[in-house]
Amino acid sequence: MGIRDIVDGKKQWRAHVARVKALPPDYRIVYDEIQKYYFKVGPVGIDDGTLLSGIVDFFEQGAADGKGVRALIGDDVAAFADELITDTPTYADRYRASLGSGADSSGG
Repeated sequence: MGIRDIVDGKKQWRAHVARVKALPPDYRIVYDEIQKYYFKVGPVGIDDGTLLSGIVDFFEQGAADGKGVRALIGDDVAAFADELITDTPTYADRYRASLGSGADSSGG
């Protein structure tokens, strides 16, 4: 990764953050919680930016349509976030797999 890639990545992230800040407050709160969750246990490929950008696209459209965030995602933010990554490996999955392989070698 060169300097240009780093600079471009920072520009893209700043543009993304600006889009999030432009969302209505209830949408921003939900987005922030989803982002925190994904950064803790989220999908392995979260760094490509498409998942979070897709959420912002979805939220921008909902806000433009005059819908509240709960009308879009329901009452359970965690269930909504989990549904988006249902078939995607997560860091938590990798961690569990590494624990499982360690337990097999212990001789039990």
